[in-house]
Amino acid sequence: MELTATVLLFVTVSTVMSFLGAKFWARPKAAIDRVTRSGAEAAQIPTHPSLVFHDLVKRLGTLLPQSPKDVTIMQRRLIRAGFRGPHALKMLYGSKLALGILLPVATALAVLGMDLDPNRKLLLIVLAAAAGFIAPNEYVRMAAQRRQKQIRRALPNALDLLVVCVESGLGLDQAIVQAAKELVHAHPEIAQEFAMVNLELKAGKRRAEALRNLADRTAVEELKKLVAVLIQADRFGTGVAQSLRAHSEYMRVQARQAAEEKAAKLGVKLVFPIFFCILPSLFVVTVGPVMVRISRELLPMMMNL
Repeated sequence: MELTATVLLFVTVSTVMSFLGAKFWARPKAAIDRVTRSGAEAAQIPTHPSLVFHDLVKRLGTLLPQSPKDVTIMQRRLIRAGFRGPHALKMLYGSKLALGILLPVATALAVLGMDLDPNRKLLLIVLAAAAGFIAPNEYVRMAAQRRQKQIRRALPNALDLLVVCVESGLGLDQAIVQAAKELVHAHPEIAQEFAMVNLELKAGKRRAEALRNLADRTAVEELKKLVAVLIQADRFGTGVAQSLRAHSEYMRVQARQAAEEKAAKLGVKLVFPIFFCILPSLFVVTVGPVMVRISRELLPMMMNL
């Protein structure tokens, strides 16, 4: 009897909980309605504010007049900075226009309550407009320099990996693909560039052209030298592994010389911090007690004489 009551109680509680869960928590009807609703209803889904702002900036970018020469230069800078989306140029021009309007307005609201000359207020507003218009260009330039520095730092490891892959029997194209796979977490910038070379080769471009595009995209001098070595090795039929190993040794020597040059400049660079920061503290510690003693004992004696 007790076993039967236990089973009945378990079945009752399970049925009630399943019914309540399906009705108030799972809501299968609402899920089915969400999946099967029409396109017109799906278009009414609220858009995230960041997407609205992104679309607004992109539309502002289409309003700014663009010269073909300026567009080509800015596209190269954006590519070197890693911004390769289809709307990157529009976002850049839209940001320039938005900041060129918002910063002067904010500056005007800020200087209204200040007791300044009207000419200075006007100068601050003009400077804010100029800063807002130039700031996106400077951000792209700094991003490009930072990315080039990362590529330059990752190049020795990538070159060693290419040497290992080529000497193990892989061709140059397969070695580039393998290097891109291995470096995707440690050095994503150069891995992305190698992957782009692989995509260009798959699209039908010649190897020399794909390597030249790699050098033009990054504008890194060390990578340009590596591309020149690979193109010459491919043109004259020399061993790729031997050329890569010789270039790797050359880069190691160059890196060692650059480190020695920085170490030699360190003494000159330390002159100003030592002169302005350390020497005043030493003077206070060494000469300070003597000056206090002179002012307390020697000066009164001289006054008495």
